[in-house]
Amino acid sequence: MDGSPVADAMVLSHPEQLDRLRAACPDAAHTAVLAGDPCFDRMEAARRHRERFRRALDLRPGQRLVLLNSTWNPSSLFGDGGGADVLPSLLPRLTSELPADEYRSAAVLHPNIWYGHGPGQIRAWLDRARRGGLTLVDPVTSWRQALLAADVVIGDAGSVSYYAAALGIPVLMGAPSAGLLDAGSPVASFVRQAPRLVPHVPLRTQLESVLDGSGPPRGPAELVSSVPGRAAALLRRHFYELIGVPEPPEPALLDPLPLPAYERVERTAPMRVTTRLPGAGEIEVSRYADPVSPPPGEGEAHLAVHEDTLDPGVLALADVIYRYGAADDVRFGGPGRWTAEVLDRMPECGLAAFVTDDGRCVARARSGPLVLLDGAPGAEVPRSADPALFASALYAWLAAGKSLRDLASNGMTVWTGTGTGTETETTADGTRADGACAHRVSVTPITPATPTGVP
Repeated sequence: MDGSPVADAMVLSHPEQLDRLRAACPDAAHTAVLAGDPCFDRMEAARRHRERFRRALDLRPGQRLVLLNSTWNPSSLFGDGGGADVLPSLLPRLTSELPADEYRSAAVLHPNIWYGHGPGQIRAWLDRARRGGLTLVDPVTSWRQALLAADVVIGDAGSVSYYAAALGIPVLMGAPSAGLLDAGSPVASFVRQAPRLVPHVPLRTQLESVLDGSGPPRGPAELVSSVPGRAAALLRRHFYELIGVPEPPEPALLDPLPLPAYERVERTAPMRVTTRLPGAGEIEVSRYADPVSPPPGEGEAHLAVHEDTLDPGVLALADVIYRYGAADDVRFGGPGRWTAEVLDRMPECGLAAFVTDDGRCVARARSGPLVLLDGAPGAEVPRSADPALFASALYAWLAAGKSLRDLASNGMTVWTGTGTGTETETTADGTRADGACAHRVSVTPITPATPTGVP
């Protein structure tokens, strides 16, 4: 009331903030405490667990995670994007333009978005995107882990975008909202320099541009905290000074970021699949979830549909029908019975595939034996690719008039990625010179004598 500061201490993370505080409110400058950023310190400490966070999100090796993030003002990414309505047009492009086996998407929405609209409404608005593979990240407990798992961020002027840049994660600015920021702040400077999401340029082209570092410079990490790694000690010291109690001798430590629960992603949207057969036992496969336009690339095409798709009528058009579950789930009668029932019920379907919880795939074509497709015989789960991918590869092979006997003898190589099929030299890590990735798959006919453990 008399113009004196209300707070005894105002915690700042960097001297730059103190300079702006002195300019805006000099009477409060003496309350400033430079103590860094405990949130950033926790993320820095958890960097070593990036692969665990990625596995928790059901990311496969080599997949790129595109993380959408939105703050909660009207011009944010989840708002109207400054009048551009970015998100409604962006969501279908994520699945239409980005191959499902190369890219995954997740969204971190500010808690106030959830509280303002309600969880049911948020999930309803994003239902189509979720059926296409979008993961909604818990906005309180798991957003930091998702950020550490991300390969690229599409965001707005919120703090998550700035944290991403500070962590060295490339950012595409979907909704700058620059008018809401202090023009002299580091965040405003970052927003001005960050590459913009351009509506009419192919999304994959833009993502790959920032991923390869050819975009404008990213935000300076040094402005997030002037004392990285020391926030816990500095904050505790000041708290004890305020209450006049001696500080404990034990070191001040921050809780580590918890490991989120594993959540398997099942795309129940119809998958448009394009395939090519570049060589003996080799199948190139690109899958797109619920595309709004024909997928790019040459080759044959087919439709693969999850049995639990929202529109049952699509099942009648499917070339491949698949589902996920436990091999001993009595409700399905086992993979063998389930595949037989699907083919009997859906006469236009050419192949049915049951992906078991151990990461293998049991498939049955309309003619021929039940077969086990295993992308990593004897290896630990998770496997290198979604086993439903292998079902589409097998369908493409058989639809081309090729023999199952050849695959049973030698296995098959399923290629995903940007390969053209013209460069065949493979490196030790299973990638090809043109950027494609190889998945070696054994193909084993299941007979009563086959010790697969699969009924």
